[in-house]
Amino acid sequence: MLMRTDPFRDLDRFAQQVLGTAARPAAMPMDAWRDGTEVVIEFDLPGVNADSLDLEIERNVVTLRAERPQVDADREMLAQERPRGVFHRQLVLGDSLDTEKIRASYEDGVLRLHIPVSEEAQARKIEITRGGDHGEEHKAIAA
Repeated sequence: MLMRTDPFRDLDRFAQQVLGTAARPAAMPMDAWRDGTEVVIEFDLPGVNADSLDLEIERNVVTLRAERPQVDADREMLAQERPRGVFHRQLVLGDSLDTEKIRASYEDGVLRLHIPVSEEAQARKIEITRGGDHGEEHKAIAA
């Protein structure tokens, strides 16, 4: 019997198992956005017990560790698509964020981080002087 093999298909299948796909990511999928004077980051972690979450920050690197428990060995699985075990994810934050004031909450399988933008990095108004105002100042200096 002649069997056709496609090494690229096998590589693609392996990559999907390790890295996941857009429809089923193997890592912790996340969304991040800026909301006024803070950055909000959400991680989807369904089926993860809050006690297994570990969140650390060192300088500007946030490290998240989570664990989804293994399925009971006695259970006969018909389909098993959700990744299980221990997951790690690291995010490098910009210098403009105040990592001393990060707040984290976990509800309904979503871990949410609120990271304030530092005072120095927040947008501020710059006063613009009128051309005539500058001229008066210039005359006083020249005199």
